[in-house]
Amino acid sequence: MAAKKTKMKRKGLRYKTITLKVTSRQKRSLINFCKARRTTPNKIIKKAIRPLLQNYTNLEVTVHAEKVNQLELFELEIK
Repeated sequence: MAAKKTKMKRKGLRYKTITLKVTSRQKRSLINFCKARRTTPNKIIKKAIRPLLQNYTNLEVTVHAEKVNQLELFELEIK
């Protein structure tokens, strides 16, 4: 009889905390929405933003170089 292979232990997920401010009316609305669908606010918010963040994990972000002195754009040339 062959020995059973043990499964490799899976590395745990690391979660980060993000705070979000909503008005009291928005909170009441969110709670009512969750009660109607028998879910939690956290799941609703995650489900809503997932399509927006799905393809940006490994994206290289380029920062546009801004001019140091932007007032030069508005100066008038005097001849």
